[in-house]
Amino acid sequence: DLLLSNSCIPFLGSAEGLDFRTLLLDEERGRLLVGTKDHIFLLNLIDVNKNVKKIYWPAAKEKVELCKLAGKDAQTECANFIRVLQPYNRTHVYVCGTGAFHPLCGYIELG
Repeated sequence: DLLLSNSCIPFLGSAEGLDFRTLLLDEERGRLLVGTKDHIFLLNLIDVNKNVKKIYWPAAKEKVELCKLAGKDAQTECANFIRVLQPYNRTHVYVCGTGAFHPLCGYIELG
């Protein structure tokens, strides 16, 4: 119904597929950060498909191989699922992912 009434704009995403895990709303700058499988998207709140910025952040290949050797599913478990998007200061966001069962964290500069 929303699509038919033109009252929403769906996010078209990417060819990699989407597995939304966490969101961070930055109302001050009019953007939304979305943590997914192996990616972090920075979206414009007015039009989520305009000027989409994307960071590809996969788990290390060695960690993925160890995960698969442990009997985990390569597609649904052995990836870097972004779980934490937390404002750190006015210019950076603290980000953590599962890292194929070897968690990793870092900071993203929001220039």
